[in-house]
Amino acid sequence: MSNKERAIQLLDQIPESKMIYIIGILEGAAIPEIETVEPDEWDLQMIAEAEKENDGIGITIEDLAADLGVKL
Repeated sequence: MSNKERAIQLLDQIPESKMIYIIGILEGAAIPEIETVEPDEWDLQMIAEAEKENDGIGITIEDLAADLGVKL
């Protein structure tokens, strides 16, 4: 018996009240795989520009909120 046949067999045993959970899982599994694409010259240029602008030092959310005058 194939995995697909076994899955169909199990689906027949699941009560209707639990099918919503199974549907969510199946919809997620049915999404096609995302193809990995190598960055082209434009992508590499954008990455380089972003690295120039970002020194790698971050700030905490509390400091950002204080700078913006937002009370957390």
